[in-house]
Amino acid sequence: MGIRLLPQTLINQIAAGEVVERPASAMKELVENAIDAGASKIDVVMKEGGRVLLSVTDDGCGMGPEELELAVQRHATSKIPDEDLFNIGTLGFRGEALPSIGSVARMSITSRTEEADNAWMIRVEGGEKEGPEPAAHPQGTRVEVRDLFFATPARLKFLKAPRTELNHGLDMMKRLAMCHPEIGFTLSDGVRSLLKLPASHGDLFEAMLERLRGIMGRDFAENAIPIEAERDNVRLTGHVSLPTLNRGNNALQFFFVNGRPVKDKQLYGAVRAAYRDFLAHDRYPLLALFIELPPRAVDVNVHPAKAEVRFRDAQGVRGLIVSALKQALGGVGHLASTTVSEEALASMQAPREMDPQAVEMARAITSRPAGGGFGHYRPDPMPSQGMREAAAGFQAPLSGLEAPPQADVRESSDVAMPENTEQYPLGVARAQLHETYIVAQSGDAIIMVDQHAAHERLVYEKIKQDLEDNGVKRQGLLIPEVVELDEPDADRLVARAAELEEMGLVLENFGSGTVVVREVPAMLGAKVDVQGLVQDVADSLAEVDEAMALKDKLMDVCGSMACHGSIRAGRRLTLEEMNALLREMEATPHSGQCKHGRPTYVELKLKDIERLFGRSG
Repeated sequence: MGIRLLPQTLINQIAAGEVVERPASAMKELVENAIDAGASKIDVVMKEGGRVLLSVTDDGCGMGPEELELAVQRHATSKIPDEDLFNIGTLGFRGEALPSIGSVARMSITSRTEEADNAWMIRVEGGEKEGPEPAAHPQGTRVEVRDLFFATPARLKFLKAPRTELNHGLDMMKRLAMCHPEIGFTLSDGVRSLLKLPASHGDLFEAMLERLRGIMGRDFAENAIPIEAERDNVRLTGHVSLPTLNRGNNALQFFFVNGRPVKDKQLYGAVRAAYRDFLAHDRYPLLALFIELPPRAVDVNVHPAKAEVRFRDAQGVRGLIVSALKQALGGVGHLASTTVSEEALASMQAPREMDPQAVEMARAITSRPAGGGFGHYRPDPMPSQGMREAAAGFQAPLSGLEAPPQADVRESSDVAMPENTEQYPLGVARAQLHETYIVAQSGDAIIMVDQHAAHERLVYEKIKQDLEDNGVKRQGLLIPEVVELDEPDADRLVARAAELEEMGLVLENFGSGTVVVREVPAMLGAKVDVQGLVQDVADSLAEVDEAMALKDKLMDVCGSMACHGSIRAGRRLTLEEMNALLREMEATPHSGQCKHGRPTYVELKLKDIERLFGRSG
């Protein structure tokens, strides 16, 4: 068969195979057009998951009859004014969406501009155009797509159940709505409303958080940390969750580049790096991050569906995300998410699942006699006039590691509460339960602390600080070890040898595809697997172009050292030790969660505990 030109209809259907994967893909293209048209309200209907009917209505600038005719032709667009593909400031720009959809469905477009006396409609069915003709419609545009893929029946077989397709559309709608809080969005299945997001106005961060509340839920909004940073003409804004609010997958991690929802491995990797000290490898924070940078600094034309982008300075963007998130997480101090307390209260309110020991603990705390203590336990007396001196003692370094493991809790009378309870957010220690949990009292709450998890975090942060202050100590290998690698891996290692040396790994080129290792980080111990370490670093360099594997190994060792050096569960603490632990937690960043993202303490407000016993009105 000789070479021939394909018919235009087939060309459009091929394009549709790239652009219109499913109803949600078509919906994305139409909603992006509405956003680019300056709409303040966008309404979407998806019947039978969008296969029977997909309707997108907006109140944007609209189109006249001449523009309607051009809009359904391939590669016709109003969004590249200077014909520069590297200076794209709109969401849609290829000019393929409408003709592609029209080639595989029955599509009608009705539109009206502000100055026009009436609207105009054009129809495209299986690639065949009809119109435009006068119609009735307010300012804006309505696109109706019926019987999607009727012209390509084979594509219908690949569609999922209507509910599944509708969920894909709902997810896409949420992503588009996140970065445009100034626009109102609705989505229905033709019978019921599935999403209704009114336009948010006012301060940027307030409007953004209100929109995120409507999409990601109240728990995220109440436990979100604002992010705002800028470096080298790249601006990062958004919100991330406290580490103790996390999930088992990254379904609630959203990234946007110049208003465009994207999925990018390097962005996900940057978040993992920022949360590495706070979450286990299989837990994920919730977040929505918005990256704004000059259009020429990012290529959005690398994927037909525009779901991926390519940054000119990918490492600069990644570094900005890591540093901004680490700085924000460091600023929250000892805070843990409110969901920790809510889950604790919920478990206490479930009679069939209630632990009798938890009930007894709560009763003991909330029904203390006026002048008594917790049964046999009575803390030391502390005159109110000496509170300032006692508080200074509370700030003393933790002596728990030096105290004998068999130390008993001393018999004494009540400790007076400080007048300024804000100075001690975690309160004053009142008891130790089961030689594992410290019970403290603040002005309006009861705090229960997991002594092992809390002290493990404190020790871990101290080891990290020592590493930062004094550098990574190295130990020389008695016999330098030769490691054989793939040639590209060896080249990457040699190119970053100076940076690896700062982290304690000293290596040099030893011929094609081979390096020789002379020194390794001392903290990895004498039995370090040099071959495995070097290969891990090489694999990490290949993926993210940064020596994350070595850092991860060092931090893992730090975590192991902290675990072995911390106060164990089952050890009795003196009153001074308990209070010293609370004071250090208040002064130490990230002490609200252990290295795996689990909470180190639970705070129960007194009013909530009273409700458990029916004492509130």
